[in-house]
Amino acid sequence: MDSLRTPDERFQRLLDFPFEPQYLQHRDLRMAYIDERNGDGSDVFLCLHGEPTWSFLYRKMIPVLLDYTTKLKQNLSRRVVAPDFFGFGRSDKPRQYSTYNFDFLRNAVLNLIESLQLTNITLVVQDWGGLVGLTLPITDPSRFGRLIIMTTTIGAGAGKSQKVLDWIVYISSIPDLDVADLMGKLGHHLSEDEKRAYRAPFPDDTSKGGVRHFPQMIMIEEDMPGVEVSRDSRRFFETTDTFGKQAIFVACGVQDPILGLHMKSLACMFKHGCYYAEIEEASHFVQEWGDQVAKLAIDVFEMDGNVAGVQEMKPKDT
Repeated sequence: MDSLRTPDERFQRLLDFPFEPQYLQHRDLRMAYIDERNGDGSDVFLCLHGEPTWSFLYRKMIPVLLDYTTKLKQNLSRRVVAPDFFGFGRSDKPRQYSTYNFDFLRNAVLNLIESLQLTNITLVVQDWGGLVGLTLPITDPSRFGRLIIMTTTIGAGAGKSQKVLDWIVYISSIPDLDVADLMGKLGHHLSEDEKRAYRAPFPDDTSKGGVRHFPQMIMIEEDMPGVEVSRDSRRFFETTDTFGKQAIFVACGVQDPILGLHMKSLACMFKHGCYYAEIEEASHFVQEWGDQVAKLAIDVFEMDGNVAGVQEMKPKDT
């Protein structure tokens, strides 16, 4: 498969991101991922990024997920795995647009889960990480125990809002999109070092095939790839006993112009409800406030939702 690979020197001396990449083959492509542990790593956090970012987006969450606890004298056993989708980060970047399709992305993550034999997974998702990630538990529910969900949705083919359409047109109109500038337009105040890190995977416009094509894949029509498994996944969450309310934490970036208003509705999707918090200053990429989000999530999981600033959300039919 014809692809590009960003030179390693582009990723040297990244601020607050000391984690060494690991690599996994999927078909003819190399997927990069971060794999960090505290203890034997039996409690797994699988972190899926959105478009057009990469695993660097989780730099503020990874230390908290590994080390933070509300319990005294607890020997933690945690593992954080954060892959880069193909087309992003250190992962290979296919040249052909046709390679970028929902099933290919989803199967690549399933391959990662199976190859690393991940179980007891807390699924951590945002943006495209949620569009893909929230369809994973239905494949093998026994592997998943908890969810941390930030600004995302389930692609059920009914997302033809004007904001989504405007987003698709905007990204498609800029072949050499500056990723850091885009994040600034969405309300993220990045340092020069952070901007350099977000630009690192994309040395030129030829490396941005995924950046350009991912918006075209958003499931706004009922016959688009990914809609069927997304609808099945929504029904799964509405009916399954796999996740109790204390096992689901939803964080809304209040300043997000695209999905902010949607998140409270998404939080009402789960059979037993969930816990929900609004991060007032956060925009679309909530992970930029990730230390706060990760601490709230761990608090919810360890204190059964009895956490200041967090509200219990009931299922929509109650």
